[in-house]
This record gives sequence, structure tokens and C-alpha cells, in this order.
Amino acid sequence: MSLPTQEKLQILSDSAKYDVACTSSGLDRGGEGKLGNTVASGICHSFAADGRCISLLKVLLSNSCVYDCKYCMNRRSNDVPRVTFTPRELAELTIAFYRRNYIEGLFLSSGVLRNPDYTMEQMCSVLQLLREEYRFRGYIHAKTIPGASPELVTRLGSLADRISVNLELPSEASLQLLAPDKPKRSILRPMGLIRDQIEGNRTDLAVYRHAPQFAPAGQSTQMIIGATPDSDFQIMRLAESLYKKYTLKRVFYSAYIPVGGSDLLPADQPVPLLREHRLYQADFLLRYYGFSAGEILSEQSPGLDPLLDPKCHWALRNLHCFPIEINRADLETLLRIPGIGPTGARKIVTARKSGALRFEDLRKMRIVLRRAAYFITCSGKYMPGIRFEHDFIYHNLVADTSRQPSGLSFAPIPEQLTLFSPQAPVPAALPGFGKEAV
Repeated sequence: MSLPTQEKLQILSDSAKYDVACTSSGLDRGGEGKLGNTVASGICHSFAADGRCISLLKVLLSNSCVYDCKYCMNRRSNDVPRVTFTPRELAELTIAFYRRNYIEGLFLSSGVLRNPDYTMEQMCSVLQLLREEYRFRGYIHAKTIPGASPELVTRLGSLADRISVNLELPSEASLQLLAPDKPKRSILRPMGLIRDQIEGNRTDLAVYRHAPQFAPAGQSTQMIIGATPDSDFQIMRLAESLYKKYTLKRVFYSAYIPVGGSDLLPADQPVPLLREHRLYQADFLLRYYGFSAGEILSEQSPGLDPLLDPKCHWALRNLHCFPIEINRADLETLLRIPGIGPTGARKIVTARKSGALRFEDLRKMRIVLRRAAYFITCSGKYMPGIRFEHDFIYHNLVADTSRQPSGLSFAPIPEQLTLFSPQAPVPAALPGFGKEAV
């Protein structure tokens, strides 16, 4: 017997909470006479369980799966209720939530129904209903199914704003151990296809601005952290390679959450939330600060310091590069200083044209002096009270970090934010949405 739509939604939205690769990209997509829009400033207005601000309906098409990935709660050997939306049900549910201003977009993923091609066909049908029948122009992020045909990947990319191909685990050996149904080539092949389609579409748009767009917000991927013994250095080196080879917009890191027992998975260990946070910080160094994975970590030092952010960790291991004179350093060098980001570095370069900068000036520019002061000089002078010694700097930075109420210790996983209270009904569809609408 078919379950009511509300029960399906509760099951499938709960099953989707372990996929973190669904943040908004700040894409512009709009138009008069259409339904929904996104703007360059982003569409994120609510908070997911992992702290990211989003307003997407995050749901699976189905939690039935023919694969048996050991780390996944939807694996075929796990005893959970199995439900599946029809494309019409999910499309109408999305519109019903959108019309009530609960959401501004959709993140769609799925377990593997029957086979990858069948699942992708069903997902494409959902997106096609939204785009063509309901004229929905809001943000859509869709997750491709490993092993699906190139034609279906192309079709999905033509309907979604962003598509993701989840790498899941950092090494081929880990995939063979925990997800034998997902060979590495079935993941990397669609990544290459999507990259080529995006580059070709960019050329088409340069010639004809009304050409159909293909995944205009790019592609992303996700790696699960802590389920395998892969080191932080291996993970960062892989992320760097993915950014360079496949021009990914984001690599997401998901702390492993035990959702089932297996002798192949780590047992009785806390969820590595702090490690996930440090990897995101290191990822920002790769994308925005000009660092390479080999600079941040190495074979001899393969792990990120849990007590220090990766930039401070790198600076302490390379004290021979410091102190840096703030009034003479170029932009690239300023970006290497802990406590100075891209905005702050540009402010410094602009402000010092009017005269030499002092520590008081840096404070007014909101430079984080509690980290930067240990690594810089202003007109050849250290900040009063600073000693340029490794132990002095390390202990003060660690003490400063311990005072911050970051909440990033090994804490229990919070519940995913629900779109309605347990007592509230799923919103009813508007007139004209068909008999199957909620």
C-alpha cells in the first residue's frame, strides 16, 4: 500500500541529511513571467543541521538502492522503510513548498532504483516537470548516479543549475573496500563529461547569448571523512587534483556518521566534526589563497593540527618566511599571513598608498591582529609585547583558539532542520496541481 505523501517526505528528507553537497552558489537565474528566481547574493535563508544557511528542499527521490555501500544508511542490506516519490509527486511538492515561501530551490538525490539509467530518467522527469510545465526558475542542484549513461548526464545538466558527482571516499582502495558497486572510473568519467560540456557551453554562450545553459553553477563533489584511514594529506592532494583537472566549484567534506554496523568501519569513535572543519579551512587556502596541498601538509606531516587552523599551522612550520613588513609586501605575500584574508589584503595595498600603516590602522581595517600580530612588522617594528619565538607564538595562538566558543569539539550530531513541525501538516497543493498533489 502506498504511503501518504507526508510520511514519504519525512522518510526521504531524513535520508537525505547525510549529503552535505547542497549549498547554494549565488547563481543569477530569473525572468519575468516565470516562477521563482535566484540572485547573485545567494538564496540561503535557513540553516541545515551542519550549520550551512540554505533554503532548498533537500530530499531523495527514493531511498531504495541496489548498492550495498557499507557507510550508507540506504544500502540494500539495511533494514529501513523503503519509499519512492513519483516524478509528479515530487515536482508538485516542491512547488507547494515554494509557493508558501518555505524554500527557494531543490536539492535532489536518490538511491539507485533498478539501475543507474532508470534512476536518472526519473530524476530528469522531476526536473523537466519543474522547468517546463511549472515554469520553475529557482535554483536546482541534482546529484548524478554513478554509472548512468552520458546522454542522461547531459540531460540532467541541461535542467539543473549545479550537478554533483560524489566521489564518496578519498581513494580507490577505500571505494573497493566499502563501496564495491562504485568503481572509481564510474565517478571520474561523468566528471570529465560534465567539465567538457560546461566548457563547450561557455563557448556557445560567447557566440550566442541565448544558447541553452548547461549546469551554469558548475559541478561539485563530496568526500566522507573518517570512515577510512586516508590521511588529511591524501584528501587535500586529491581535492587539489579535482579542482585542477575537473574545474570543480566545490569539494565538500562530510564527517562520517555511524549509521550501521560493519567490521570494515571504525567503531566507538566520535564524529570527526573538528577534522571536517579543518579540512574546509585548508580547502579555502587551496581555492582563495594560492596554497598548494604540498605546502599545507606533507608525507612527513600528513595531519592537520586540531588546535590550530591550517594557515597558522603552515606559518609556524615556515617561520623563516616571517616576519613580513606590512608596508612593503605584495598582495600574494599578504595572503600568506594568518589573520589576513583577501579583503583585508586588498585594503592594506590600497591604504598604504596614502602613508605607512601602523597597528592601529590595521585594527581599524578589521585585520585579525590576535593572529596576524605574531607574523608582521609595521615600519620595521613588532607589536608591543610580541616575541618572535616559536613556543611563544604557538602557546598564545592555542590559548586564543581555546577561548573561542566555536562549538567544534566532538559533539553529538544535531537533528536536521525540518521544514515543518511534527504536528504541522504538509502544505496542500494549490488548485490545478492534479489529484496526486499533497
